[in-house]
Amino acid sequence: MIHLQGDVPHKVAVAVSGGVDSMAALDFLRRSRDVEVLHYNHGTGVYADEATELVRDYCSTHGLFCTIGWNSDEMPAGVSPEAWWREQRYKFFQSSTRRIPIITAHHLGDVVENWIFTSLHGNPFLIPRIRGPYMRPFLTTEKAAFESWCERKHVPHISDPSNVDTKYMRNYIRHVMMPHAERINPGIKKVIKKKLLNVKDS
Repeated sequence: MIHLQGDVPHKVAVAVSGGVDSMAALDFLRRSRDVEVLHYNHGTGVYADEATELVRDYCSTHGLFCTIGWNSDEMPAGVSPEAWWREQRYKFFQSSTRRIPIITAHHLGDVVENWIFTSLHGNPFLIPRIRGPYMRPFLTTEKAAFESWCERKHVPHISDPSNVDTKYMRNYIRHVMMPHAERINPGIKKVIKKKLLNVKDS
């Protein structure tokens, strides 16, 4: 099941990539809240344009106001593509809202993967539910719940082919390291979820 952690205001903006996580979060929230959509096209070719078209069509079908940002800058040499795309995306988010919270679809799997990554760098870190204008109310929800929601509610979504490319660190952790971590500790998600539930918003 999809779980909302904490109070989510009635008026929110939802960051939507077109992937299964954000599309499920959007469809879930639009049924009970006044939702706007923020979508950023990273300028990475056919997939990015197809994702934009999908999000635009969904918003048109459901009468949702959608703001779309387009990347036209060339990536500097020697930078991490993940970090650079994230920076550009968040710049767009911050420039596009009208003082309403921005919801992202980070889920329990993201939290565990980030905790493993930061632990390996000596600073274990849990993704916070609230930071500045950003709210992450789905941190205790498993990705499977998003996938199930989209299947049951017939919510369209698109898969980013880069999500399986293990040259990106987040994918390496997800596809290579996570199976080993779960073999060592099959209850790792339950452990992290318990930690999340005990964290108070700052």
